[in-house]
Amino acid sequence: MKAIAYTPGSALGDPRSFFEIEKPDPIPTAHEVLVSVRAVSVNPVDAKIRDGRVSLGDAIDVLGWDVSGVVVGVGSKVTLFRPGDEVFYAGSLYRSGGNAELHAVDERLVGRKPVSLNFAEAAALPLTSITAWELLFDRLDVRPNKSLDAGTLLIVGGAGGVGSMLIQLARRLTGLKVIATASRPESRNWCLSLGAHAVIDHSWSMAEELHAIQALPITHIAALNETERHWPAIAEIIAPGGKVGVITNHDILDATPLRAKSASLHWEDVVTRMAFGGPADLIAHNRILDEVSSLVDGGVIRTTATRTLRPISAASLRTAHALVESGRMVGKVAIEEFLP
Repeated sequence: MKAIAYTPGSALGDPRSFFEIEKPDPIPTAHEVLVSVRAVSVNPVDAKIRDGRVSLGDAIDVLGWDVSGVVVGVGSKVTLFRPGDEVFYAGSLYRSGGNAELHAVDERLVGRKPVSLNFAEAAALPLTSITAWELLFDRLDVRPNKSLDAGTLLIVGGAGGVGSMLIQLARRLTGLKVIATASRPESRNWCLSLGAHAVIDHSWSMAEELHAIQALPITHIAALNETERHWPAIAEIIAPGGKVGVITNHDILDATPLRAKSASLHWEDVVTRMAFGGPADLIAHNRILDEVSSLVDGGVIRTTATRTLRPISAASLRTAHALVESGRMVGKVAIEEFLP
């Protein structure tokens, strides 16, 4: 099969940052499905692994942890899918990714692709949907109901992939007042189009911006971007007894400023279940993705794909990574179709 490999620690100007290789077709093990890859999407984690900020070791030669495609083979113990099923998934960071014509993945990490979306639109959703879902419902402990006293959620970095899903889930499934941050007109408009009640500019004083729109107190904060830069403001803004959820990487993040308010800090990492959990944990990804698929097909939430490239190639991956690294992406970039 054809696959697009990468060079760890490479800049995008390096012609070997991505390059085409031939690999043996994967053989699915007992609980795995074999997927014919139709589209992939690029996340910040892909760029961090490629440029060396995150290391996965020598065993991972292919990136890509947002995939949609068609099941073409199943392992001996697979019960959730059969050949011909259209699926979408993030997969496991402990296995080579889906930038390949064929990809083997544990069925418990896979969901049924929304029938109302094409493959590129579906590939934009898995990793960010799982992250946003777990952050909102598992880490911040928000209940999926329309309670009028649910509080107010501030999403720092609302126009990115996770923020785009979090706005929708919080607005459509909970009673939270949803406020996003964005610093450009296009990202502001994007957040409002997804359902944010209001948008403030995180390049200014967030406390003053929130006071101006009478949005305080902030009971929940999702810190999705440049958390270290915004940490003093987050500690100032969070209400007594509030909850702060963080997805960004840090050598050190001092939670001491939260102590006086008895506020709590919660980490969300989408790989936790794969690193430490058993089968009961893995199946959660299947259930979340199936729920997201139903919400999309029901018209409750929508894809966050805003740009589609083709075909899946070394060149298109370099372009997609450049878009992600620019810090100016609104929503997600997807890549579809391998050339024969």
